[in-house]
Amino acid sequence: MMAVALLAAQGAFAQQQTFTVNPDASSVGFALIGTGHEVHGTFHVSSGTIQYDRNTPKMSGSIVVSAGSGDSNDKGRDKNMHQKVLETERFSDISFQPQSYTGTIAPSGDSTIQVSGIFTLLGTPHDLTVPMQVHIDGQNVTAKGSFVVPYVKWGLKDPSVFVLKVAKEVHIELSLAGTESPAM
Repeated sequence: MMAVALLAAQGAFAQQQTFTVNPDASSVGFALIGTGHEVHGTFHVSSGTIQYDRNTPKMSGSIVVSAGSGDSNDKGRDKNMHQKVLETERFSDISFQPQSYTGTIAPSGDSTIQVSGIFTLLGTPHDLTVPMQVHIDGQNVTAKGSFVVPYVKWGLKDPSVFVLKVAKEVHIELSLAGTESPAM
C-alpha cells in the first residue's frame, strides 16, 4: 500500500515543471498602426521563469521586459516613447505574471493554451489572457503568442501629433525560448 502511495506521489511531482527563458533567444515585437504608416519595433526580454503543473491549471513566475529597450529604429520616436509614453526613468520594467492556464500542456510536441495573469505597465497591474502555442522537444521549449495592449485605455500617453495619428492599441508578438526542468 505504501509503495502505491509513493509511486502516485512521484507521478504527481513529475508533472511540476519550470520553464526558464533564455533572453538572448527570446523577443517581443510590437506594431502600432498610424495614419499612412505602421511602426514596428522590438523590446528585449530581461528574464523569465514560469512554474507550472500539468495536473492543475495553476502557473506562477514572471516574464520581465526592459521598457527602455524599446527600439523602433527611429531615435527621435524612441526617445519620445521612452520619456513620455513608457516613462522608463520611473518604470524600468514591463512584466507579466502568469497565474493560470486553460488547455493541456503535452509533455512533448505542440500544445495550444490560454495563459491568464497580470500584465504590469507603468507600475499598474492589468488582467490579461494570452493565447500561446507551446512546443516542447526534450528540454527545449518555445512559447509564442500575440495579444493587444490598449495602452491609452490603460493610462499611457497617446503619442499622436497633429496629422500623424496612431492607433490606441499596440499589437504585441511574444516569442519565448528556453528550457524545461522538473520543479524543485
